[in-house]
Amino acid sequence: MKNQQPIPSEEEHRVLEFRPRTKSSAAARRGLAGQAPGKNAPLEPNDLSRYERNRDEPDDFRHRMLANVAAFAFTVALTAVAIWLAMSIADLRKTQDCVLTGRRDCARISTPHF
Repeated sequence: MKNQQPIPSEEEHRVLEFRPRTKSSAAARRGLAGQAPGKNAPLEPNDLSRYERNRDEPDDFRHRMLANVAAFAFTVALTAVAIWLAMSIADLRKTQDCVLTGRRDCARISTPHF
């Protein structure tokens, strides 16, 4: 059998020139990125300044701590449910394996303690 390999073309093996970013090229890109295609009116710049808080505002530590406590309680509850579910599935698998092997004494029988 003959080995078939693709024929390389000139476009496939092209070396791209690396141009480091400079302040002037970044500003030019920002100016071009802020304009809508086909319109002359510039849009908002693509930065995160609209999400920044005013530095004069004090932090709300009480709200932050309540949010942290709520997140921690949710994480603990989720972990507890996951552990309970994993143990239940393991117990069911063990019982199912016992039944499928043909044994009859697979079920747990709880006896009262006097």
